[in-house]
Amino acid sequence: MVGLDLGTPSQVFRTARDADDRHFYAVDTCTPGARPVRSSAGFQVLPDHGLELLEAAGTVIVPGVYGDVTQRHDAIEPEVTKALQAAYDRGVRIMSICTGAFVLAAAGLLDGRRATTHWAHTDRFRRLYPAVDLDPDVLFVADGRLLTSAGVAAGIDLCLHVVRTDHGSQVANQAARRCVMPPWRDGGQAQYIERPVPQAPDTSTAGAREWARQRLHESVSLRDLAGQARMSVRTFTRRFRAETGLSPAQWLLHERTDHARLLLESTDLSIDQIARRSGFGTTAALRQQLHQRIGVAPSAYRRTFKGRAPS
Repeated sequence: MVGLDLGTPSQVFRTARDADDRHFYAVDTCTPGARPVRSSAGFQVLPDHGLELLEAAGTVIVPGVYGDVTQRHDAIEPEVTKALQAAYDRGVRIMSICTGAFVLAAAGLLDGRRATTHWAHTDRFRRLYPAVDLDPDVLFVADGRLLTSAGVAAGIDLCLHVVRTDHGSQVANQAARRCVMPPWRDGGQAQYIERPVPQAPDTSTAGAREWARQRLHESVSLRDLAGQARMSVRTFTRRFRAETGLSPAQWLLHERTDHARLLLESTDLSIDQIARRSGFGTTAALRQQLHQRIGVAPSAYRRTFKGRAPS
């Protein structure tokens, strides 16, 4: 297994705490028969539990794997398939990091569903599991109770998304700060695929993005952004997409939506005020974008996430 993938859930979920510093999650590790497993980092992991742990788990996470599991669809042990299927049938949330998606697919859990995995393994994944709707361009996919992430560090993005879903943006942001990570990364894994990208700091669009984040409530045009980066509109647009995986307009919509979500969770501002402060202008525009992005209206989102008690 991938060493970082195994450590990621423990690190992220154990840093999610309430105002009294109490943990929201407990993280344990298991293998078939509690047998040791080799990592890609030159050490072995000796777990404390066997697969019976899945019978009491609320969420099951499969880290990235190497070897036959990524080469053949019949390489996982039958007891692993049985345990994963039984957990899902009980209503448990099932997640994978990186090539852990091969395990979920081999167990038959991803057929007909949208999923992702590390971009370097997508061709092989599609050959082995053509029934899965694989999206290689995103950092993670949440398809109901089945969640998959792209390679390695994208597991952090997925775990923070789960914390955000369970307990709101404030808890997720605090967990991200404890992990010294951004609470949300722009774009998808397409930006990390091996290809030439601008490297020099003076050719980056990062400064323009930060400038725009401070002015989400204002009208920000593409020409304004390009001017901040001292580039032509055409050059700026090309480099922006190379760095973020999004067009400037898409990125700005994501930023405004995320800001609106934070205000809905953490303030008592009216929805009309939030629409203006996040740059949408009207409640109708905010409602349309929020519904398109996450499928709920602003008022429903606030009822779900504002002041949510520990579960």
